[in-house]
Amino acid sequence: MLNFVALLLQADTATTPTTMTSGQAALTGAMIGLWVGIMVVMIAALWKVFQKAGRPGWAAIVPIYNIIVLLEITGKPVWWIVLLFIPFVNFIVGIILLFALAKAFNKGGGFALGMLFLPPIFYSLLAWGSARYTPQPQAA
Repeated sequence: MLNFVALLLQADTATTPTTMTSGQAALTGAMIGLWVGIMVVMIAALWKVFQKAGRPGWAAIVPIYNIIVLLEITGKPVWWIVLLFIPFVNFIVGIILLFALAKAFNKGGGFALGMLFLPPIFYSLLAWGSARYTPQPQAA
């Protein structure tokens, strides 16, 4: 039995490449570049959304504080930040926040779904489009 376990743990180095080919390196570089580009667009869009809502744009890049500002923009209680740290609950609360953010900028549920499934496009539309912020009543 011990020989069988040792056989399973062996690595076959003859067929396992240990280096990356130039094609793989190019694809990896392209994927990293795409990801960085999407992140830059998302940060810039969220910065502009915060500014449209009368909040400081730099708040978009400060972890945790950006969520607090987003809760204020959407009119949700600040204690909801605790819910965003609970697994599975955070997914539901995040969707509720997307719908509340769309509502705060006078957009509908379809726009909120766009923000969920195609965030770079719809956050950009929210940031640089004609959407105007309407302050939401703050929940207690």
